[in-house]
Amino acid sequence: MLTIQTDEHFMRQAFRMAERAFEEEETPIGAVVVSNLRIIGKGYNQTERLQDPTAHAEILAITAACEHLNSKYLSDCTLFVTIEPCPMCAGALRWAQFARVVYAAPEPKSGFTRYSPSLLHPRTELSSGVMEAECAGLMQEFFRKKR
Repeated sequence: MLTIQTDEHFMRQAFRMAERAFEEEETPIGAVVVSNLRIIGKGYNQTERLQDPTAHAEILAITAACEHLNSKYLSDCTLFVTIEPCPMCAGALRWAQFARVVYAAPEPKSGFTRYSPSLLHPRTELSSGVMEAECAGLMQEFFRKKR
């Protein structure tokens, strides 16, 4: 079982990915996929760079993890993501059958729990709040700069 310190360690890695997105003027969301306490996939939002509305941090991290394991199922994995996933990403998380999803800060406008908390696989454990202030702060700073 993952500990609070372990969750913070991996969320910090996701936060580093979000900072990379911020530096590239992308919406600062980062994600890492962890299996057996090792990062096997990571991503950050690249929708502007790739001109692809599906190039969300979670989708890119899921793709990398699936390639690493040569499997479409990530049922022994945990996704750490800095902001609550959108419904599209939650659907991908469901299909990948994640064991656990940990997000830092809620997304009140377009987070999946606003629409349907049951989008995740029934066996997926959901946690939130790890590094919430830091991750929410980065998003707020990003949108302040945009205005």
